[in-house]
Amino acid sequence: MIALIQRVLNASVTVDETVTGEIGQGLLILLGVEKGDDEKRAGRLAERVLGYRIFSDENGKMNLNVQQAGGSVLVVSQFTLAADTQKGMRPSFSGGAEPAEAERLYRYFSDCCRQQGITTANGRFAADMKVALVNDGPVTFWLQV
Repeated sequence: MIALIQRVLNASVTVDETVTGEIGQGLLILLGVEKGDDEKRAGRLAERVLGYRIFSDENGKMNLNVQQAGGSVLVVSQFTLAADTQKGMRPSFSGGAEPAEAERLYRYFSDCCRQQGITTANGRFAADMKVALVNDGPVTFWLQV
């Protein structure tokens, strides 16, 4: 399971001209679910993402996690993160989880965030989404479990 996380001042997801999720300061989490991923991995990744200290403290050091910074998260499914790009000029998506399982684990990951008391917004699974964000920094990290 893969999370591409971006520290944002704000972010939103729009589907068919309707905003399905939006946050102010926090993390935009692009989530890729791979074959073989399970609830244990999803829970562990949520723990890592929420605990990752990428927000500035009073001294300007990256010492705070999203909860300590008073932020929210926006979780967006992104199967392209599971692409194999090692050869050729077209990515292979054979490493991605089947859609039903990917959606189940996407929802589970989001629920793990909510259970930690984090305000959690979502995109719409498998939809053609438009994601808007103001990356703060820019600060972007790739986490994988």
